[in-house]
Amino acid sequence: MNYDTSKALFAKAAQVIPGGVNSPVRAFRSVGGDPLFIERGEGAYLIDVDGNRYLDCIGSWGPLLMGHAHPRILAAITAQLSKGTTYGAPTALEVQLAEAICAAVPSIEMVRLVSSGTEATMSAIRVARGYTGRNKIVKFEGNYHGHADFLLAKAGSGVATLGLPECAGVPAQVTADTITLSFNDIEALQALFDAHGEEIACVILEPIVGNMGCVPPIPGFLQTLREQTTKAGAVLIFDEVMTGFRVAYGGAQERYGIVPDMTTLGKIVGGGLPLGAYGGRREIMETVAPLGAVYQAGTLSGNPIATSAGLAMLSLLQEGGTALYERLEQVGTEIAESFRESARNANVPVIVNQVGSMLTVFFTEATAVTNYADAKTSDTARFAKWFRNLLAQGVYYPPSQYEAAFLSAIWTTDDIHLLKQAADTAFQALA
Repeated sequence: MNYDTSKALFAKAAQVIPGGVNSPVRAFRSVGGDPLFIERGEGAYLIDVDGNRYLDCIGSWGPLLMGHAHPRILAAITAQLSKGTTYGAPTALEVQLAEAICAAVPSIEMVRLVSSGTEATMSAIRVARGYTGRNKIVKFEGNYHGHADFLLAKAGSGVATLGLPECAGVPAQVTADTITLSFNDIEALQALFDAHGEEIACVILEPIVGNMGCVPPIPGFLQTLREQTTKAGAVLIFDEVMTGFRVAYGGAQERYGIVPDMTTLGKIVGGGLPLGAYGGRREIMETVAPLGAVYQAGTLSGNPIATSAGLAMLSLLQEGGTALYERLEQVGTEIAESFRESARNANVPVIVNQVGSMLTVFFTEATAVTNYADAKTSDTARFAKWFRNLLAQGVYYPPSQYEAAFLSAIWTTDDIHLLKQAADTAFQALA
């Protein structure tokens, strides 16, 4: 494939944008080579500025469950554009999307719309602290909740991809009240709450981690979290920015039957446009201004273009219903098993974690990947070779060992076959 135009654009970008990209994991630093510059998306495929075509396994890092440029979503955006882009005043669209979210997500009785997942998690924690009158928060190693200062302790996503021990510019005192635990460690969780439960304002986690690769909860972990936070009077926050509307219409909390006190959303809920949300029990959300003393605001919060796209997306998912999610489950399982078989045939040690339409291939000799320490045993050099081989075959896979791949509901049998065959060839190249 010819990448000359992408290379030229990256050289220009490097002069005016830090690292040549506006989000670090896009830079291909951990896989080698220069990043691709994309011209357009068509259904399940991306086309770069050099005209190369790729099956998209990223989906803009999760939002595009229904593929690129879906006509229903484009029609909703276009209809709103003719009426204006933003007003700084309430609209009926905000009410409709809030009602749809409350109807879909078990934990949400009231919701506030914001403009990003980072803003949603940052705000939810502020609300939890205001509601409880406590300062300490608990997060898990390898979970990424956006780039708010106090959440960058032992974070996943780009922090893990770039191998950064911690984030420069974050004073130690800012994370002094942030406690980190190993994901899926039930004993450590119980010990922490036995010792400090009354000091903890909230626990925030990705119920299915996507930011150290796809890592599901072990049996009993989420149940223990719910029991311990309830007993201590701490707020349990599910960060469902990735999993909301993806692993089930009601998210991971519907899938596992655990109702948190608060939930953060993003990605799919905005239909591919910048939109996030945080919500939860009515008594907690009533502490948010102008009802309560916890202040949070945003000029573009509830933007009518983003809410239009979000409503169109949720309408498509509702129409797809159980059949849509059953097919995503079947396709994800089929692809994961195909990857495992190809790796075995090539004698390449891997662990493939998959939940619904999220999956990760960890190039490790570990017997399982259930936490950040397990994920960090991965051979990132071997992953990089596998990634580049996929790219050469027309498959755009996440350029990081520590990011999940996201499958699309519109993939055809041919699309699935392309991915399975490309992965098989890539594994054989490593043999």
